[in-house]
Amino acid sequence: MIVVPGDLLEGGGQILRVSAAFSAVTGKAIRVTNVRAKRSNPGLRAQHLNAVQAVAKLTGARTAGLQIRSKEVEIAPGPPKAGNFQVDVGTAGSTSLVLQALMPAMAFAPGKVLVEVKGGTNNPQAPAIDFLQNVLLKTLSRMGLKASIELIRRGFYPRGQGIVRASTEPVKALSPLKLTDFGHVTKIHGLSYSSRLPPHIVTRMAKTAEQTLREASYQNVEIELECLGPGDRRCAVNPGCGIILFAELSSGAVMGADGLGEVGKPAERVGKETALDLLKQLRSGAPVDKHLGDQLIVWASLAGGESILRVSELTLHTLTCVEVSQRIVGAKIEIKGEMGSPSTIMCQGVGLTNRWI
Repeated sequence: MIVVPGDLLEGGGQILRVSAAFSAVTGKAIRVTNVRAKRSNPGLRAQHLNAVQAVAKLTGARTAGLQIRSKEVEIAPGPPKAGNFQVDVGTAGSTSLVLQALMPAMAFAPGKVLVEVKGGTNNPQAPAIDFLQNVLLKTLSRMGLKASIELIRRGFYPRGQGIVRASTEPVKALSPLKLTDFGHVTKIHGLSYSSRLPPHIVTRMAKTAEQTLREASYQNVEIELECLGPGDRRCAVNPGCGIILFAELSSGAVMGADGLGEVGKPAERVGKETALDLLKQLRSGAPVDKHLGDQLIVWASLAGGESILRVSELTLHTLTCVEVSQRIVGAKIEIKGEMGSPSTIMCQGVGLTNRWI
């Protein structure tokens, strides 16, 4: 059994999710100690508990320590299964982070996997489900993954109850990924969205974001508006709003930035801050945004051959993923750069093959 300290580096739930994902695809039993030790409310929370339970269900794993506030978790997986599964976080906990733990095992299953996850779709401390749809999946398709994510209903704090459906086709092996060339920006597009709020909010967020981007000499900007009311099927059960932006590059890469509305925060400020975040990353000249960087480490570690990623900002989350990858699967990873700065990550993957197909 491989022991992973849960207080490594960023010391949050990411360590547990990534460890569970690696355990599921490799069949290696793991124990994560000091779960979320560096958080103000350490131990398992609902979304982490449900993520591990979902991985366990997918692989028929034996588990220990799966209780709210538990500080130690063990997972001993069996082979992954194909079929349909459901996960209900029970709170507004992020559906994206549940999928972060599940999708590697789904990809290396013996057949198609469809999972429906209920919870939050747009959270302040997690990638938006729109980011997974437009950035992560598009990037992973270059590695050979065939997957889709459908947004059925948005979910905001406090009740969540958003619904997403993710499906994967089994992959025999993942190809390495080289994302180092920036090229130039061909188009910036995005979505300004809301549920149960006046229509002017999405308009103001979009208008300010467009103005900020055009002032920075990006003229090809298109931001769609999504203003959902109680009669719309995709409308969240709680009010909420946000904006997400995507930059398409001539190299084929996609970069993203998103912002979430808050009570008392002007819509114009949400739009401007999100646009400025995207501009900061574009000025780095690196084609992998700071959020995509840490998400790709898992997949690059499993691929066959060397992946090279030029990230706009090396984050603590990325460094944590690197450490866990090296401990569990033995990926060889070298980083040129410093935390908080543009950096190049070279990852020699272990070349995992799907022995079930």
